[in-house]
Amino acid sequence: MALPPEKASELKEIIRRQLAKMDVHGRIREVLAETIREELAPEHQQLSTEDLIKALRQRGIIDDVMKELKFVTDEKQTTPAPKPSTHFVESEPSVLKKTNIDPTRRYLYLQVFGGKAFLEHLQDPEPLPGQICSTFTLCLHFRNQRFRSKPVPCACEPDFRDGFLLEVHKDSLGDGSKMVDATTMLSICDPVHMVLIKTDTFGETTLVASYFLEWRSVLAAENGITNVAVELLGVGTESKVSVGVLNIRLEMYPQLSKILSPEITNTQFALEHQKIAEKERLFLVYAKQWWREYLQIRPTHNVRLVKIFAQDENGVNHPVCSYIRPLRAGRLLDTPRQAARFVSVMGYERAPVIGGGCGKQEQWCTLLAFICRNKGDCEDHANLLCSLLLGFGLEAFVCVGTKVKGVPHAWVMTCGTDGTITFWESLTGHRYIHRPINPDDPPLVEQPKPLYPYRTIGCIFNHQKFFGNCQPSDAVEMCVFDLHDESKWKPMSGEAIKSVCSPGTSSVPPFPPLCASTVDAAVTSNEIELQLRILVSEHRKDLGLSTIWDDQLSYLLSPALAAYELERTTSISAGNEEFQDAVRRAVPNGHTFKGFPIHFVYRNARRAFATCLRSPFCEEIICCRGDQVRLAVRVRVFTYPESACAVWIMFACKYRSVL
Repeated sequence: MALPPEKASELKEIIRRQLAKMDVHGRIREVLAETIREELAPEHQQLSTEDLIKALRQRGIIDDVMKELKFVTDEKQTTPAPKPSTHFVESEPSVLKKTNIDPTRRYLYLQVFGGKAFLEHLQDPEPLPGQICSTFTLCLHFRNQRFRSKPVPCACEPDFRDGFLLEVHKDSLGDGSKMVDATTMLSICDPVHMVLIKTDTFGETTLVASYFLEWRSVLAAENGITNVAVELLGVGTESKVSVGVLNIRLEMYPQLSKILSPEITNTQFALEHQKIAEKERLFLVYAKQWWREYLQIRPTHNVRLVKIFAQDENGVNHPVCSYIRPLRAGRLLDTPRQAARFVSVMGYERAPVIGGGCGKQEQWCTLLAFICRNKGDCEDHANLLCSLLLGFGLEAFVCVGTKVKGVPHAWVMTCGTDGTITFWESLTGHRYIHRPINPDDPPLVEQPKPLYPYRTIGCIFNHQKFFGNCQPSDAVEMCVFDLHDESKWKPMSGEAIKSVCSPGTSSVPPFPPLCASTVDAAVTSNEIELQLRILVSEHRKDLGLSTIWDDQLSYLLSPALAAYELERTTSISAGNEEFQDAVRRAVPNGHTFKGFPIHFVYRNARRAFATCLRSPFCEEIICCRGDQVRLAVRVRVFTYPESACAVWIMFACKYRSVL
């Protein structure tokens, strides 16, 4: 059976390394010299290859080499890489998958050949084999296609070795099946959005860089191949600082029959940039005029949170409306409330601030950066939830205002066809019906008590509309959401918003599609549960207590965890009667049962256990003393798109009551 070329070269490299290790070349030279002296001196005849092999075999050198070369059929054994691949656990097999290429379609083959100058990791020690270390992962999005590289150990020169096959196609109906030529591709202005994520040893993710690659330079490259050194800049406050360089090769498949001249491509880029810049300039002029008119209504409007522009992770200003777009989740999410639950289990983390002070660092992430990192600020959550609700056909807006303690906040609002106003808290998934208070009502008239945590509201917006709150009071409880009344809500021109926020008309990239979860819920639940059992046993051992687990009682906790997640998703409580009946049957007379459920959005068992111990109720269960103490723990992981997870844990114990 013939070996593939890459396997043959790999095998040759193994043999070459082994021969060098055994100094076989030196021994062959000795045998060759000895053979020439013994056999060629008398007759001066030619020494053939067979004679040399015979001499090597007689002296046992060939046998020694074959003994040292261990050929195994296990596919897991690979050649030593420049960086040992055992530094991280890889969820996917390392075997490269073959893909079928449609010869009638055009493809862009993007290869990453390592990185350099990641100076933050210059002093990092070389990890030992088997040692867990931080990793880099490169995420790509191009025209509704998403890719993710294999994780590589963080280093000054990370060893990226990945290739991505991007299909270049037209969106218009009827042209999608035709192979695009160079001229047509030049009109496709969508960049390749690249996001670099760092994952530390605890599984925490950090956004390192976000870069928009202009790929169309390959259209003017000789042989349809071009090499690019991409300098990645940091994010947020470090958006002007270089974090490293990636070596990238771009290649067109099939090769272009006709390449464009660099003058044509550069002219196209300049025209596109000029067109976008002019539209953004005109919108800025309009926004300034709108703001002046808004301040003339009431001087106190200058302290209201009216957000017209926001900075992305690269420090670039965009109109806030461009961060919203109707987003359909396909088969991944079935209901608006399930979408709200999905967004709420995405991690929450405020943008980091360098230095002291209580100021809030502004950073509205692009959608790809948010979902690849799997956590973000309240604005990122609100933008995603609003986009999903718009995709489900609701009239949704992002609200910008403050919470009870005056902290700036963003949440989502939907307007029903019957006039019902519903607030959606994107960080928790909670929903609140808004009933305004009428300050002109007599004192005896009972006013509704607001349950939501919002205090003031300055503006609302979606992908097509923007309204500034111009009511006498910006208190949420007194606001009337009659958006057609311009005396209450000052609108922006829909045409002005459309000019800079429609797809293809702005510098904001197209939205990527959501991806299904890669987390196996059952396997992950078992792993976390096993780790928690070990942690509980060790903790009790330190206290001088023995630990006996009741597997049946642990299993009986499952319905409760399922009911808790169902209630968070649908606001409907179900199954509590069966759970209580099962527990009563499992706990004998004279015994006491205690249970403590808790919810997390991360899968770090040790971190979860430390959090649980801070609760006096949970600590009382874990450290339970008494007669016939039996402990139970159950973990249930619920998976959502983008590998977001809701992790429910319940600790329980039963013991004989001694009075």
